[in-house]
Amino acid sequence: MLLLAEYRSQELLQAHLQLWHQSLGFFKSAALAIALDLHIADAIHRLGGAATLPHILSEAGISPCRLRDLRRVMRVLTVSGIFSVQRRQPMSSEDVVVYKLTAASHLLVRDDNKSSTSMSLLPNVHLMLTACRECPVSRGMHAWFRQQHHDEGLSPFALAYSGKSLWERADADAVVFPFDDAMASDTAFLMPIVLKECGNELFKGLTSLVDVAGGLGGAAAAIAAAFPDLKCAVLDRPQVIAKADPSATNLHFVAGDIFESIPQANAVFLKVTYIPR
Repeated sequence: MLLLAEYRSQELLQAHLQLWHQSLGFFKSAALAIALDLHIADAIHRLGGAATLPHILSEAGISPCRLRDLRRVMRVLTVSGIFSVQRRQPMSSEDVVVYKLTAASHLLVRDDNKSSTSMSLLPNVHLMLTACRECPVSRGMHAWFRQQHHDEGLSPFALAYSGKSLWERADADAVVFPFDDAMASDTAFLMPIVLKECGNELFKGLTSLVDVAGGLGGAAAAIAAAFPDLKCAVLDRPQVIAKADPSATNLHFVAGDIFESIPQANAVFLKVTYIPR
């Protein structure tokens, strides 16, 4: 709250965004590492230097069920300038997106002859990406792309962390992976800004509210403190609710699964983080 007296809300939100961008910047390297391991540049090169995603999947030996996932990786790499993208309008179908090699991705094409005149930088980039390629995120994503069916196995996160889901790792490795504490700190930062800038617009007139995946109740507690007549419930997994303070004023904690049922209320509160490019 003290920072709200020193900085404008927009300044604090921009600082928040800056930290997210810096913290997650390694995903650019992870996307490049995935493309190298899947030989995407080689596949596009063999297809004449330009190809659609279905053709890239087929040429690289990746299951068609991974089309949406590869599209996300390619989006990162086109924004970064590793590949370029072009839209074509065929006669009788939707827009066709074609991915093309750039100067950067041409340097990633493998030279099978290992010619002394080759300008391929693939070995060099492989070396520079060693730490990233060996990290759990890249290993999990590589294994994920090599699965042949949607229902074949685990998520990329679970493949990276010995079969544990995000929730299981949060419960088992809270010191190394403090997921609940991280969510609580993010909420403690954001809620004073939300209440200051648009609290009346969002919550005035409501009589009941349920905070879905509300963690330890930080957001609901802030709302309840600002609007004492508003009855707030917090829904989360039993393991999380067990850590919450049951004596919190004007809060009701509900242990359950958000995909099975949500307590009735005037409004549902769900905090989602969006990071624009």
